[in-house]
Amino acid sequence: MQKIPAKEGWLWVKQGFALFRKQPAEISTLFLCYSFLMLITGVIPVLGQLLPLILMPVFSMAFMQACAQIEKGQRVYPKLLLVGFRSPARNALLKLGLLYLLAATVVVAISRLVDGGIFWQAMMGGGLSGAEMAAGTGSMTIAMVVAAVLYVPALMALWYAAPLIMWQQMPLSKALFYSFFAVKRAGSAFLLFALSWFALTLAIMTLISLLMGLIVGSVTAVMFVLLPISIILTVIMYCSFYATYTAVFGKPGNSAP
Repeated sequence: MQKIPAKEGWLWVKQGFALFRKQPAEISTLFLCYSFLMLITGVIPVLGQLLPLILMPVFSMAFMQACAQIEKGQRVYPKLLLVGFRSPARNALLKLGLLYLLAATVVVAISRLVDGGIFWQAMMGGGLSGAEMAAGTGSMTIAMVVAAVLYVPALMALWYAAPLIMWQQMPLSKALFYSFFAVKRAGSAFLLFALSWFALTLAIMTLISLLMGLIVGSVTAVMFVLLPISIILTVIMYCSFYATYTAVFGKPGNSAP
């Protein structure tokens, strides 16, 4: 693994847009199918709140594989959503999903020390009144920041773990180790990557909101336009995740760590 210069972070964003432009309808359909499945699982009591995190590594590989196929000029179909379940690495990916859940639960639980559990209750779907939410807004914001900071080391270990498990047949522990130090080595690039996506998303959403507000003057119309834009930006962001992988580990099947 070579050290990645900071400027690479912006290139990852651009590569995400480039991949999306090759098959925008196909990969957007894949994302909508994924969203629909998550909507269905959400109606399951208790388990519906846990499954999205547990299944995240499995489904994330559908988008990684889709990007790999787009890069090769191959067509992407909705059935690709199940590629992780059909992989010999399925069980390891599900174990990784449990680690996603564990890491998220631990950091949100620790945040209870900051706001007395308001953020925890909000995440767990607890019944908070409007007055309680308003009164705890300040402390909950601090709790969210604390949780985000605490989650960074876990995110570093989890970032590349799924593709390393599936594409490079690494055991779970080794994939977590390689992922953590790969992100650490490319820290400045990832910082620019995150800042670029934050600034880009904020600028696009703000500009569209202002323009729609001036032209239509309807909050409903603005939200109607912002929803598909937010979906498109999310899909492009998923494409850029693939770019971060190939920059560090090379194209799938063509390199070893």
